[in-house]
Formats: sequence, C-alpha cells, structure tokens
Amino acid sequence: MSPSPLDRAFYERDVREVAPALLHKLLVRGDRVGRIVEVEAYAGADDPASHAYRGPSPRTATMFGPPGHLYVYFTYGMHWCANAVCGPDGHASAVLLRAVAPEAGLERMRVARLAGPKAPRVLTDRDLCRGPARLCQAFGIERSFDGADLVTGDRGLVIADDGAPAPERVATSTRIGLTAGADRPWRWFVAGDPHVSGPGAVSPRQPPRRRRAG
Repeated sequence: MSPSPLDRAFYERDVREVAPALLHKLLVRGDRVGRIVEVEAYAGADDPASHAYRGPSPRTATMFGPPGHLYVYFTYGMHWCANAVCGPDGHASAVLLRAVAPEAGLERMRVARLAGPKAPRVLTDRDLCRGPARLCQAFGIERSFDGADLVTGDRGLVIADDGAPAPERVATSTRIGLTAGADRPWRWFVAGDPHVSGPGAVSPRQPPRRRRAG
C-alpha cells in the first residue's frame, strides 16, 4: 500500500484517541520519512499543561483552528516543536510529535541536524529524530510551518498511512518535563523502540528484558 495522507476526520476526534492512533504512521517531507514512535496529548482548556489552557493568543492561533493542521512553537529560546491539531474547530487540542524512527532520507536529516553552532560532534542514526526538537531539526520544521495543512500537504509535509500494522506493544506514562498537569498519563510510545526519547527507551545494545513465565 502506498502512503496516503490521513484525512481530516482522523484528527477531528478527542486528542487522547488521536495520539496513540498516530503511532506507526509516517511523517513525510519529500524524501525524508520517519515512523512515529512517541507522542504526547495536550487537551486545551481541559489541560493546565496546554499552551491553549488560558485561551487564544497570537502564539496559539493555529491550535484554535481546524483539525489536521500543524502547530509549531519555539521553546527554550532555541528549539522548535511540532504538534498535530486535533478535535473540532476551536477546541485547541494537539498531539506533540516526540520521536520518529527514520526510514528514508537519513543523509538529508543528518545534514540538517549537523548544521548550526550547537550541532552534535557525533550523530548516530538512532539520534536523528529522538526527541521533539531533534525531530524538527531533522525534517527542517520551523516557524514557517506553523499552520501547515497535514491533510493537503500545502507545505510539503504530511502524516501518512502506509498500511503498517499498529505496534504490538504500546506503553503509556506521564508527560515529560512538566509541572502543571504532570500526573496525567498522556504520553504513548512504542515499547522497546530504541528511537523513543524519554523513559522507556531501550538502547540497541540492551534489548528489553523478558519476564519468566510462571
């Protein structure tokens, strides 16, 4: 099955339903392709950790628009993060794309990640897109992508379905690096995948331990 962009109806659901459904879908920009392995949900006015919790602002305007668009924000004065807007128009919920497993275009990702004064000295394939800021660097996602339509691909970026099965093991945890809303288990990731960025990641040299039966 050739990849096809997810339709508007996919995103027009509760963000806590959309987030785990995004696992194993493909993030595609030209020849750069990665399989989504880690996400977090942010539920707008119902979520004190959401940028939209206190209502609309110029920064969060995309979140209050129709579903299926990309909300991009700048954090820590140096990093971009990308989110898929979900729910009905005006609800302002979004899924943070935390990590993907690179599948194509790795050299272009590497060139993008090695650009700039804070570039790593050594960069493995595993670290190309492991974390929301690294993901955006590898795919060249920055301010101009805020508001991009992931359904029509108006800026060359889509989330697509290639018919891959859902992950066999999906794990959940609380979200990473929060104070407000820190107790909500709204992070989903592919258990055992080495490209996961936070707790639950497994080194390729350290396969997950198996429990004994009985």
